[in-house]
Amino acid sequence: MEAKQWAVQVYITEEGNDTSARAVLSTRDKTHITGVGHARRNPADQPVPEIGDELAVARALTDLANRLLAVSSEDIAQFAGPTSW
Repeated sequence: MEAKQWAVQVYITEEGNDTSARAVLSTRDKTHITGVGHARRNPADQPVPEIGDELAVARALTDLANRLLAVSSEDIAQFAGPTSW
């Protein structure tokens, strides 16, 4: 059995009360799919940067998963037909 490895790099930026994350999936065939996520702290809340990071990253990974599902659906339609899966 062949083992495969894909890598996801997560990049986080903060500016004031806003946190943004970008999750980039790289496959061994040089495919790159990117998901993005954002979080905004309410100014009345205590500044806990980890919460903004967690929320923005979770949203980026969710976006990445949805984009990967869309790519998979397109590939199924192109190569396998609608009833194969």
